[in-house]
Amino acid sequence: MNIEIEHRETWLHQINPSFKLLTLIGIFVFLLFIHYLNLLLYLSFLFFLLLWVFSGYSYRTVSLMILPFFLVFISTASSMILFGKGETTWMKWGLIHITEESFYRGIHVGLRTIVFAILGLLFALTTRPVKLFYSLMQQLRLKPKYAYSFMAGFRLIPIMIEEFFTIRNAMRVRGVEERRGIRHVFHKLKSYSIPLLAQSIRRAHRIAVAMETKGFKGSGQRTYYYRVTFSKYDGYFLGSILIMIALSYYFSIHLPIFPTGDVRYGN
Repeated sequence: MNIEIEHRETWLHQINPSFKLLTLIGIFVFLLFIHYLNLLLYLSFLFFLLLWVFSGYSYRTVSLMILPFFLVFISTASSMILFGKGETTWMKWGLIHITEESFYRGIHVGLRTIVFAILGLLFALTTRPVKLFYSLMQQLRLKPKYAYSFMAGFRLIPIMIEEFFTIRNAMRVRGVEERRGIRHVFHKLKSYSIPLLAQSIRRAHRIAVAMETKGFKGSGQRTYYYRVTFSKYDGYFLGSILIMIALSYYFSIHLPIFPTGDVRYGN
């Protein structure tokens, strides 16, 4: 089953996956300590441009992927806006209490969610799973038995999806899908789960035996089909991140969008 989306290779695909992963984890930690709304707003915009232009996917595909995260932004921000604390009241009606401070804090929390989503999507769209696990083995010394187990698991997902559709078509031919009622719902659940579970157990056992036979225990010096190394694109990626942070800091001071500074309560 082919579920790959058509895309083109960009310089973000050439970055060492382990370096990219560690860099994004560092950015995640850095974002947790940003409490200035304008700085986070500009960072969100620049990171979105990086995803939009250099992900290698069409603008329509990126838009469809990022759209659900705006719903998360609205739900996250609204919970803080409607029930937050503050001194400058804008509206109060029952339990709903909207203040200027709660509004800015809500937007800040929502933007932080958007930035996390954008960076996570950037990593997922520009990193091949096979190269990632090879890089983890070669650069971060991950044991081969764990890395190859994860790769085998990724390969099994399309097979399980194809088996699910095969079972569903077989049940349709037998007329099971046309039945209604709670009893038949549990019957269909059992009809799907038992064959899929049995097939998964058999495949997992065969893969485990094959890996043990081939010596995937992490002992000794191994050779690899793919050699993942560092390149100039790693420097480009780190430099672009630092430039975006510097530009966001500059624009947040000289061109602020919101008339606020630290959004934490009491500051």
